[in-house]
Amino acid sequence: MTGAILVLNGGSSSLKFAVFQQRDDLHLLVRGSVSSIGRQPRLHVAPTAVSPEIDMSLGDGPIDIAKAFEAVASFLTDRGLLRQVGKVGHRIVHGGRSFVRATRLDEHTLDALHGLEPLAPIHQAINLEIVDLASRLLPEAKQVGCFDTAFHAARPELAKIYGLPHEMSDQGIVSYGFHGLSYSHIAAKLRDRYGPGASGRAIVAHLGSGASLCAMMAGASTATTMGFSTLDGLLMSTRCGAIDPGVILHLLQDRKLSPDQLTELLYERSGLLGISGISGDMQTLLASKDAAARRAIDFFVYRIGREIGSLAAALGGLDTLVFTAGIGEHAPQIRQRICEAAAWLGVALDEGLNAKGQELINAPDSRVEVLVVPADEEIAVARELIKL
Repeated sequence: MTGAILVLNGGSSSLKFAVFQQRDDLHLLVRGSVSSIGRQPRLHVAPTAVSPEIDMSLGDGPIDIAKAFEAVASFLTDRGLLRQVGKVGHRIVHGGRSFVRATRLDEHTLDALHGLEPLAPIHQAINLEIVDLASRLLPEAKQVGCFDTAFHAARPELAKIYGLPHEMSDQGIVSYGFHGLSYSHIAAKLRDRYGPGASGRAIVAHLGSGASLCAMMAGASTATTMGFSTLDGLLMSTRCGAIDPGVILHLLQDRKLSPDQLTELLYERSGLLGISGISGDMQTLLASKDAAARRAIDFFVYRIGREIGSLAAALGGLDTLVFTAGIGEHAPQIRQRICEAAAWLGVALDEGLNAKGQELINAPDSRVEVLVVPADEEIAVARELIKL
C-alpha cells in the first residue's frame, strides 16, 4: 500500500472517480466516470500523465452500480493504480445531524448512515453500496465518508428549523442542505482568488440534474435552497423543487397515491421532464422548438431568479455570483437569462465572455462579479480526507 487516495462519487446515473497522490499538495493521477448507467453506459477518462483520454461503451443495455464499480476497478488495475490505494474517500449525500465532518466508515457508522436512507432515497443506498464494494475490494484501505450535508451544518438555527412543533426539530426534522462538497470546493476557489474573505457575500448556483443555490458569507454557508431532502428548492431534471405541502396531502388523501407512487412522482417524473413532457436534459430542451420545452426552461429560470432574491436578502446584498455543475458550466443561454433576472442586484453580463465560457464573465460596469467555476467534488473529498 502507498499513499494514493481513491475518491468515489456515486449518483443515480453515474459513478465518478479520481485518484490523487498526496505530495506537497494533491496531485491528480487519473479522473473519470461511468455515465448513463441506466441507459447505455460509457466509461470516460480524462487525459493525464497516467492515462490517455478514453471514451468507450460498456454495452448497449443498462447496468447497476456494482457493474459500474467493476469497470472502474478493472481500469485502475490495468494502470497499476489500484494496488497503490491506501485510502478511499466516499461522497455520501446525507450525514444527518451526527456527521458534520469527514468520518472513518466502520460498522457502527455505516449502520447510522443506513438509517438515513429514507431522507435521501435516490442517493444514500447507492453511496453505501459503493462503500461496501470498495471495502471488499480493498479490505486494508481506510474507508472515509465525506458528507454533502456537512458544509451547511454551521448555518444559523433560523436557517435550519421549520414551523413545526419544536420537538420535531429536536428529532431531526430540519433543513440539512445538500451539494455541500461542491460548495466547499467553490468556497476554496473563492478564497484562492480573493483571500480569506472569499469574495464577501456570494451566491453559488450548482445547476445540474440536481440543482440548488447556496448563500455564503466569507465562504461559509448561511442559507441554501435544499432543505430536509433533495426535493426542495429549485426545479430540477426530474425533481419538483419547492411545492405547497397541501399538494402532498391532496395527492395522498384525494388522489389516493401510495407513498411509493408519490415518491416516484416527485423524484422521477416531475421537474423539467414533467413540465416539458419531453426530457429532463437541459441541452435537449434548449435544442427543442416545442412550446412545452420553452415553458420548462422559463420556469427553471424563474425559480432561480426568485431564489437568488431570497438569498440576497439573507446576505444583505450580493458581491459575487458563481455558476457551477453541468448546466451552470455548459449552458451560456441559461447563465445569461439568470443574470438578466438578477440585474436589479447590479448583475451585468459580458455576452462575449459568457459565450466563450470564460471564468470571469461579468461586464466591466457590473456591481457583482460573475464567475464560472467547474465543479470538483472529488478534490473536495480528498481534501476532507487529508484533514481527517
